Amino acid sequence: MAATPTSPSTGSMRAIDRLRKAANFEPIKQSVLLASGDELEFYVTPLTTAEREKAQKNAKSDSTNDYALQLLILKAKDENGQPLFRPGDAAILKQEVEDEILQQMILKVLRPDEEGEAETDLKSS
Repeated sequence: MAATPTSPSTGSMRAIDRLRKAANFEPIKQSVLLASGDELEFYVTPLTTAEREKAQKNAKSDSTNDYALQLLILKAKDENGQPLFRPGDAAILKQEVEDEILQQMILKVLRPDEEGEAETDLKSS
């Protein structure tokens, strides 16, 4: 006789249920410092495989830069959860925005800083 899955209260949940329960898709506030001295704030959620695949498809090439740019367009949101960029913004981002800023934003999409993490690090130094 096959064993039946146990209820979550027993601590013997199926792996898939444990993974789903542990997932946290709350938006995390990020910011980058612009050359003007202003901060650009945006929000991201952890990346899913489905989002990664969508960005790869939208890149329409094997270029890592195009893929990363599509991730940024897909994942960066404003405080209301609305996209910061539209797909048509890719060319403008490539040609009229400093690469350093784009790279910082892409890194924060791939690995978001937890809110307050930078402040804590500064205070502990």
